[in-house]
Amino acid sequence: MKIFNLLIGQDQAIELLQQAIEKDRIAPAYLFAGASGVGKSLAAKSFAQLLMCQNINPEKHSLIRKKLVMGNHPDLLWIEPTYLHQGKMLTSKEAEEAGIKRKASPQIRIEQVRDLTKFLARPPLEASRSIVIIEDAHTMAEGAANALLKTLEEPGKATLILLAPSPDSLLTTLVSRCQKIPFYRLGDEDLKKVLQTNAYGEIANYPALLAVAQGSPGDAIFAFKQLQELPQNLLNKLMSPPKNPLESFVLGKDVSQNLSLTTQLWLIEYLQYSYWEKWQNSHLLKSLEKTRKLLLRYVQPRLVWECFFLEIQSLQSKTIPE
Repeated sequence: MKIFNLLIGQDQAIELLQQAIEKDRIAPAYLFAGASGVGKSLAAKSFAQLLMCQNINPEKHSLIRKKLVMGNHPDLLWIEPTYLHQGKMLTSKEAEEAGIKRKASPQIRIEQVRDLTKFLARPPLEASRSIVIIEDAHTMAEGAANALLKTLEEPGKATLILLAPSPDSLLTTLVSRCQKIPFYRLGDEDLKKVLQTNAYGEIANYPALLAVAQGSPGDAIFAFKQLQELPQNLLNKLMSPPKNPLESFVLGKDVSQNLSLTTQLWLIEYLQYSYWEKWQNSHLLKSLEKTRKLLLRYVQPRLVWECFFLEIQSLQSKTIPE
């Protein structure tokens, strides 16, 4: 089916979804399981389009596709994790645009599951069925997951698609009610093909970004954008260990004040690859992993980075060549 032409490197997933359509054996719920950035969202959009056009007058197909592209089709509900700010739920993008910085990660909330239930309480208005896509379903709080169970048992004239990293990241009771569609990390050629198709072919010139992405085009693009936002002078400093405590304190301050927490966490992955390529020193990798865990525990970032740079500064004279 041409609709899956843009989904590269996921032949098994495409085959399973095509068979479901061709044999008219549509499950009430699907779990698209795999790493981030490998095509789960694209597959969900494409599959939703096929499902919504099924058994509908072909003359209406173009209108359905147009509304799906614009993101305003009345029979499609796309749910993504949110922050709760002053009684209002905001997606990560909305929170960033509003300049709101949060320590905790966004999650799928029970209020969103209740909205989902209300959405499915009415029959589809224009399409053959209603579609609900839940992005990052693994972020569901326990209460939300339990509320979703009831809907999965009797979804009515609807299909739910859950996107998650793996079946293990969800409650087993949720997984048991879904047909699992596996998604895999891409090989080098497919990865570069996807990047080229999306006008990011230049990323192929950055071995460190490809290594950090580990076969995920989405992660490669995210890494590229993060790298572009890093001040060049700061990046240069990071590639050479501090030579004294004062430099460690200054660099720790620069990283914590100039970079968001999301960028700091990504930076750790980038430095792990870069430092290993440069020095082949396992102590640095362990120290970076400790730094990542401390940041995830919301320890004060400046203190975390200062301690890290002090540690590698002390290692410099012992194990790290100039």
